[in-house]
Amino acid sequence: MTKEPIWITGAGVNVPHGVTVAEVADGLLAGRSAIHRIDHFDVSNHPCQIGSRLTTFPKPDGWEGDFASLIPVEQVAIWCIVSALKNAGLWESRHNLRIGLAFSSAGEFGLHWERMGHMNPDIPACELAYDQRPLIAFLKQNLGLTGPSATLSTACSSGNYALAQAKRWLELGWCDAVVAGAADLTLTPLVLAGFGNLRALSRLNDDPQGASRPFDKNRDGFVMGEGGTAFVLEPASKAKARSAVPLGELMSVGLSSDAYHPVIPAPNPVQAIAAVQKALTEARLDASAVHYVNAHGTATPVGDTAEAKGLREIFGENYRNIPVSSTKSMSGHLITAASAFEALACLITFERQAIPPTINLREIDPECDLCHVPLTAREGRVDVAISNSFGFGGSNSCAVFRRV
Repeated sequence: MTKEPIWITGAGVNVPHGVTVAEVADGLLAGRSAIHRIDHFDVSNHPCQIGSRLTTFPKPDGWEGDFASLIPVEQVAIWCIVSALKNAGLWESRHNLRIGLAFSSAGEFGLHWERMGHMNPDIPACELAYDQRPLIAFLKQNLGLTGPSATLSTACSSGNYALAQAKRWLELGWCDAVVAGAADLTLTPLVLAGFGNLRALSRLNDDPQGASRPFDKNRDGFVMGEGGTAFVLEPASKAKARSAVPLGELMSVGLSSDAYHPVIPAPNPVQAIAAVQKALTEARLDASAVHYVNAHGTATPVGDTAEAKGLREIFGENYRNIPVSSTKSMSGHLITAASAFEALACLITFERQAIPPTINLREIDPECDLCHVPLTAREGRVDVAISNSFGFGGSNSCAVFRRV
């Protein structure tokens, strides 16, 4: 099993901030919020009436077939994956390579049910297991990828789990390259009601762009978002042989489980700490080598406090020197696609040598004392970045990235 470096050589994205890496970088570093009042369905009976909704669904150049007939999550996944493969320079040669696919999406059968039955009684009921294709099967068939494939479903940490799977396949020599990522378009009446009834969502409906407040004393919950992100990963030797330009190296992914509660984060973050420590150990890095932490930072009272406590323990006396921010303050929480998008935010810090801010962080919660980057971006050297993602049900993850 090879242990050579795994490079990220391509990225594709479709989020409310933009449909290219450059657009997203500009938006995040400008501190621009993508959160607005929901207007595509009636929210008058919902406690949370705001979100970061995706409204642009571009068709990749050269895509064959009826793109307009695809459901939105298929359109987003296709755009992200094709863009990533083109960005990596592998689109034209994909049929001649063993390219794997590790991709996550959220509750796809539930969304089919909501769209076709519950919310639209004029459409006849269907047998979902037989009448609806899994997203992963659709993608493999239509993209012509012949390597192994898997759907990763670990809630908010799914994107990091997909990266971990991709790295392992490459180390085992099963693939020449792997596409890894996630897409989530669940800003729907049913899902909004579910999270609203859990009291997990912000109720600051009169201030949509100021509602997502990670680590702020006045935070009251997260704001849902939509979008997708995909990456191409390959062994450094293969990338060098074709003169590919790396966006960064995926050094490691640390994983753990709380086994504490279906939705509430463990107040004692021992397993979240373990995920970060495992990632740093595999990367052979001391915590002091980290230049930036993209925090899970959802803006829930319990979750942010627990994460801050964990980071202070991990970094020890040095915790005041390692910048931390939550891009969810701008993007909202992309749920299944969150950690994939936040991995891109880490790669952007390498390219721009600047750290995106936590906007709306005007009064830091004393229990969330960290080296925050509030309100505006901060320029500075970033060679190593980590991205925390702690999914519902205690699926903890930490990915470590290095500038190449």
